[in-house]
Amino acid sequence: MARYVVERTFPEGLEIPSGDAGAELCMSVVGRNANAGVTWVHSYVSADKAKTFCVYDAPTPEAIRQTASWNDLPIDQITEVSVLDPYFYKPGGPS
Repeated sequence: MARYVVERTFPEGLEIPSGDAGAELCMSVVGRNANAGVTWVHSYVSADKAKTFCVYDAPTPEAIRQTASWNDLPIDQITEVSVLDPYFYKPGGPS
């Protein structure tokens, strides 16, 4: 399964209700994503809430586009990524 970062712009700012309503909204997104084999790992939200950078595991970029459509979410860009962290070159790390 490939990993992707999805950039989104919310001109009016992303608003997710707090409490049970927000949890229900997020879980409905997770459920719809699962129908296409897409897993929402986590997201980063800019301080002004106008941009998000969402990390997904998915079979294809098209699967992410399909779930975005089902969830009424915009997409600016989809980029396939791999992990690079400061421990990669540590002795005894991956070879």
